[in-house]
Amino acid sequence: MTRKKILGSHVKRLLSGVSDHGKKHLTEVETDLLQTHLLLQEAIDKLTSSFMAIHTAVGAQQDTINLLLAGGTPSPEESARLSAMSGEIGAHVNTAITSMQFQDMTSQLIDRTLKRVTGLREFLGTLGAHGADIVPETGSEEIVELLGKVSMALAIQSLELRSVLRKAVNQQHLESGDIELF
Repeated sequence: MTRKKILGSHVKRLLSGVSDHGKKHLTEVETDLLQTHLLLQEAIDKLTSSFMAIHTAVGAQQDTINLLLAGGTPSPEESARLSAMSGEIGAHVNTAITSMQFQDMTSQLIDRTLKRVTGLREFLGTLGAHGADIVPETGSEEIVELLGKVSMALAIQSLELRSVLRKAVNQQHLESGDIELF
């Protein structure tokens, strides 16, 4: 193979590798951000529903309390409902607290996304630092050798980044009996 073809082959492999690495990490960043958005939306919906249910239960409880304060006697159904309301409110609060687990999951996703962005920045920095060593007077053999070093450095950085990143985001579900409020 001629020097020109060898050089062209090394440049092509390097550029393809950089492009593939960058696209892969940006796709993963996009996926993590979309997942974070979905988690936040789901949590907000659940929290809204839980707080509205708590508001409704507290309002019904207050109606019965107002009846008692006015000297009225609650019906047997109202008395039973009043007794059950503490448990009902506790269940709604537990649901709201469980819904707030999104904070841990989104923190994990954001941390992973930041690691990807940092890794990609370092990857491009390595490429730029090695590229600065190439001057117009550099010979083909020197360029081929430099490109080999760059490729090796980038491969090592890529492996190190992959070893740091976890694929799954962990969520621990709280059961309704895990939190006792009343």
